[in-house]
Amino acid sequence: MRGLQLEILKAGAEGEIDAVFASLVQHVDALVVGDPLFNSRREQIVALAARYRVPAIYNGREYVAAGGLISYGANFAAPYHQIGIYAGRILNGAKPADLPVHQPTTFELVVNLTTAKALGLTVPPSVLARADEVIE
Repeated sequence: MRGLQLEILKAGAEGEIDAVFASLVQHVDALVVGDPLFNSRREQIVALAARYRVPAIYNGREYVAAGGLISYGANFAAPYHQIGIYAGRILNGAKPADLPVHQPTTFELVVNLTTAKALGLTVPPSVLARADEVIE
């Protein structure tokens, strides 16, 4: 083990996000945001991470496009494409119960170098080489 400790901080409602961020600066060196509850509060979370200078990794590229540091997660465009295909199949008579369940197969690593610089971080070249997108 690298001497790291995992601390789970919870915000069960949108109104609790500010309070959690205010308390986390005393407890953590980095943050993982992955709950879909927070997607509607993306800009707020990214702004709070920047204000408190907390490096954070997110579950979708939308956070990085909004100014977050890094994301690794499923490509959300592919499932929407699959939904369209399934809708067409159902409209043509397929039974929904007969259609297979799909798991995500495409994952993206997105890095925001502007945010890394603002946090005083250097992203290793090996991470940049593996990134699907680098925002500068």
